[in-house]
This record gives sequence, structure tokens and C-alpha cells, in this order.
Amino acid sequence: MPDFIYNNKIYYNPVEFAMDRIGGTWKMPILWRLQRKVFRFGELKKDIPHITDKMLTSQLRQLEAEGFIHREVYAVVPPKVEYSITEKGMTAIPIIETIRNYGLELMEKEGIKHK
Repeated sequence: MPDFIYNNKIYYNPVEFAMDRIGGTWKMPILWRLQRKVFRFGELKKDIPHITDKMLTSQLRQLEAEGFIHREVYAVVPPKVEYSITEKGMTAIPIIETIRNYGLELMEKEGIKHK
């Protein structure tokens, strides 16, 4: 497949492009949680161990910009913001599940226990 440019970045293959959208340490866990319910920022922060406020904010903004999640702001005091997965985001769930299952399989083969 020939190289292509998207948002001023060159990509060499579709896997690189997809991983740029949902890859990394935190995007898939965020999408995985949002598939089942709507979360507020603090709920996500509490549910995803080890993520910093700055990183969660960054990842949520990127996922929103790419159309994988929706951010709903309510005009109340104190401000209320909720995050939900979009139809586009739901299309990533089967891929995330496959990667997750593969990771669990690799962990098992290496004798790594998991919850």
C-alpha cells in the first residue's frame, strides 16, 4: 500500500493509522469502559488505575477529536461533563477485545497471573 498523509502526518500502512487513533496505554481502556456506560471524568479516573489527570484529559480530547467518544457538558453549577462512546467508537470494541484476549493468552503462556 502506498504511503498517505492525514492531518499533515505521513502513514506507511493502515495498521499504523489505526494504532495512532486507538493505540497507546490508555485509549483502549477508556473505550473499553465507555462501551457499557456513560462516565464522568472523576469516575473514569477512579476506574483506570495509574492514569494521571493530565493524561486522561489528553486522551479524552484525542478520542473526542477523532469521533470515538462524545463529551456532553451540562450547564449546571458545579459543571457536569459526561463521556460516552459513539458509533465510531463502538466499531473499535471488537478489535480491542481481540487484542485484550491475545494479551491474556500471552500472559498465560508466560505464567503471568491476572485478575
